[in-house]
Amino acid sequence: MENILELQQVSKTFPKSDFNLENVTFSLPYGAILGFVGENGAGKTTTIGCIMNTITKSSGTVKLFGKEMTDADTEVREKIGIVYDGSNFPGFWTAKQLAEVMAGLYTRWDNSLFQKYLEDFHLPSKQKIKHYSKGMAMKLAIAAALAHHPQLLILDEATSGLDPIGRDEMLDVFLGFVQEETHSILLSSNITSDIEKVADYITFIHNGKLLMTVSKNDLVYNYAVLRCKESQFLALDPGDILAYRTRDFQTDVLVANKKDTQRKYKGIVADHASVDEIMLLLVKGKRI
Repeated sequence: MENILELQQVSKTFPKSDFNLENVTFSLPYGAILGFVGENGAGKTTTIGCIMNTITKSSGTVKLFGKEMTDADTEVREKIGIVYDGSNFPGFWTAKQLAEVMAGLYTRWDNSLFQKYLEDFHLPSKQKIKHYSKGMAMKLAIAAALAHHPQLLILDEATSGLDPIGRDEMLDVFLGFVQEETHSILLSSNITSDIEKVADYITFIHNGKLLMTVSKNDLVYNYAVLRCKESQFLALDPGDILAYRTRDFQTDVLVANKKDTQRKYKGIVADHASVDEIMLLLVKGKRI
């Protein structure tokens, strides 16, 4: 089955800024969650804007459900549920008023499902949204995104305002969503523990440039960080080093094949590479 989302060499130039999005390429298969990871200002929200046509890309192609989306393509937009970081709806609305507006925008709006999410998330339907906490407002946005039966969820920091219990509950909702093999999620987040829990693939971006896309299985079973003394580091084959960072008397080295490097270099400690540590090494470390 083809990918639900494909980006090929997507770039966006901002003439009055030092930041540019450069040749971003990745794909999201059906039935999968892709974690989109990068520090604040790395280009995650700009990329999402290019996907949704709210930002006009300078070059490259974006395909959703196998086709490029135009501004007039309401059929494709109906298949997408999107949650932005920050305010998604006017604060003077209530959840009840929001439902009335959404019913006029989406032909597949399911008010019964929306009411179920309001109950599950403990959200009052008649209270003005401006009186919601940040976490409640984010839950409301997720409920609204899910209630018109999308196939693709695009979530920009959608768990950032939630406490640990709320985040765990929401991750269960996301995992339930992709049990349907025609559904997928692009999950942009700075909370890497959430990404590690649910993502099938992880894409790293920094300063507008794509650094790497890796499958969760590869990250868990193959990627590692070698803890090297100076003499051990100097003995490494440069071809084995993805990135490295020296701190005090130790050099941490990111490698893509833990078993091979352990066989090749006896006596070097090889630890599991977390999403956080990979990001730090790719961004703060050096390449050979």
